[in-house]
Amino acid sequence: MARYTGPKYKLCRREGINLFGNEKFNKGKKTYGPGQHGPKNVFAKPSEYARQLREKQKLKRLFGVSEKQMRNYYDEASKKKEITGNALLKILEARLDNVIYKSGLASTRPQARQIVNHGHISVNGVRVNIPSYQIKVGDKFQVIEKIKKSPLYSELDKQKFAPAKWLKVDLKNCNGEVTRALEVQDLEQAVQTSLVVEYYSK
Repeated sequence: MARYTGPKYKLCRREGINLFGNEKFNKGKKTYGPGQHGPKNVFAKPSEYARQLREKQKLKRLFGVSEKQMRNYYDEASKKKEITGNALLKILEARLDNVIYKSGLASTRPQARQIVNHGHISVNGVRVNIPSYQIKVGDKFQVIEKIKKSPLYSELDKQKFAPAKWLKVDLKNCNGEVTRALEVQDLEQAVQTSLVVEYYSK
């Protein structure tokens, strides 16, 4: 993904949710989008295309993927037999960086992506530095041995964090396993994927 270097809170205001996980990006007093016309258009009814675009942008920014990746993920999801929106979310949820975030080894998705990029994670004993790597049921992941003593991981087991139900995680030893396939109730609920599918299906 092309690195975004602008103000992150601006994106959170635009999409109406905390995209980056950090508490400082929680929605504040300004309940309208950024820009000089924001307050004037609070009650303006968006077009159907605008709603579809906003949901697509929200999903893309939430998981930190590029437009090309999103298009490829949609094309892959559309070939599956299940509901396309659910299939799309399952592909995004199975990204290695998202799995690291959902396991509690990282506090935000951007941090999880950086951890993977820097080669801190191995999957089934093989070092992986590709955030988009697709994790499967039965895969085991862990922080590589020589990095476990880093301050980044030494206090993980003292944090109050509940890993995703489809993961079995040992934060003390910085490892985990994908124990079952993702179900509908496990998927991200902040995005209306039906609008994303409508956007790409035109």
